[in-house]
Amino acid sequence: MLSDLHVLFAWVVVIGNGVAGAWALAAHWYEQIRLRALWWFTAAVEVLIFVQVGLGVAINADGDVKLDQFHMFYGFVALASVGIIYSYRQQMKEQIYLLYGGGGLFLMGLGIRAMLLGPT
Repeated sequence: MLSDLHVLFAWVVVIGNGVAGAWALAAHWYEQIRLRALWWFTAAVEVLIFVQVGLGVAINADGDVKLDQFHMFYGFVALASVGIIYSYRQQMKEQIYLLYGGGGLFLMGLGIRAMLLGPT
């Protein structure tokens, strides 16, 4: 049950962060798509990373599914990356859309890499 939810959320995290990253990059060049919804969407998909890692920890504690060490590593790197991206928001006010655009695509890549090393 938790394993199925973990797989479903993995797709939501990967696609969601890809969309948020692409939207933020496009917003850097096109002011008309700089909407408040971008920030709500970005926050939602980044919070889902915390949910995803929590599900992974619960699955690992359960012991029914064996998780690859690098799968867990990429999950925790994604978690730390959210904090690092957030911490740079004040220093990069002029390039905030580039920060969150690149950050969203980076988080998408971490999610894809973790999915490739999924449960065995």
